Amino acid sequence: MAVVEKRAGAIIELKKMDVYYKSFVAGGVAGMCAKTTVAPLDRIKILLQAHNHHYKHYGVFSGLRGIVQKESAMGLYKGNGAQMVRIFPYGAVQFLSFEIYKTMLKNSFGNSHGLKFFAGSAAGITAVMMTYPLDVVRARLAFQVTGEHVYSGIYDTLTCIFRTEGGMRALYKGLSPTVLGMIPYAGLSFYVFERLKALCLEFIPNATGRHHSGSSGGVVLNLPAKLLCGGFAGAVAQTVSYPLDVARRKMQLSMMRPETYRFGKGLVQTLVLTFKEDGVVKGLYRGMTINYLRAIPMVAVSFSTYELTKQILGLDTGVES
Repeated sequence: MAVVEKRAGAIIELKKMDVYYKSFVAGGVAGMCAKTTVAPLDRIKILLQAHNHHYKHYGVFSGLRGIVQKESAMGLYKGNGAQMVRIFPYGAVQFLSFEIYKTMLKNSFGNSHGLKFFAGSAAGITAVMMTYPLDVVRARLAFQVTGEHVYSGIYDTLTCIFRTEGGMRALYKGLSPTVLGMIPYAGLSFYVFERLKALCLEFIPNATGRHHSGSSGGVVLNLPAKLLCGGFAGAVAQTVSYPLDVARRKMQLSMMRPETYRFGKGLVQTLVLTFKEDGVVKGLYRGMTINYLRAIPMVAVSFSTYELTKQILGLDTGVES
């Protein structure tokens, strides 16, 4: 009897590891697809947020045209190589962590709404902590303009920052606003998406659902519904967390020019200085228009790709009981 129970336990553990492995792969694929989709908008967002002097008088679309004119069409994807190196592990760890934290927190929250929020927040923080130096590298490379290069690539950026700006601590500059911003951003992203998914399948299953030939043969969201739920989740999450995102970028880029050194001394000082110098609309929420343009499709593609990849790999993505 003990042998049978031991084998049954081993089979359960293998199945759980298989689910986690597939979630890891699906998360990485989702992250890469989502970030590549909005890479040009990500680049102009960084240039506008940090007031790059070549683009400070541009808007979103004029800025995109300006990048093509000054740096060619490939300039729209500057820094995207570093982004891909970072985003596969980031997306993989975030979505895998979400699945793990959901399981761990069920004892405390059951299947309540709070479960999805806290699991999403914890997953976002876990992913950020594991991949943050590559986010700094990606921001530095994207901020450069052709003809004024400070760094030649990912390795050069990492070693230069490490050598000249204070070692490992410099590679984590801007971490505090990132972690603080990740709590509402990741938490609300996962919560809103999961909540909308449940509401759609409960109240309008004919319009938003389709049968999935997985192990349970249940109903899952169709692709248009996935995109809509993901897009709305992204809009809500970005609205709440955006000022911290601005502070993060300013702190990450503070050592690239003498006139921006003042933003490298801490989160509170960066937020206060940004507010005093540029106010709310042109400071704390500078670039928010482009952020909606990039965040909505990015989160929509991310959640949709994640769920589609899980389905392809044989995992069900219906509403949990």
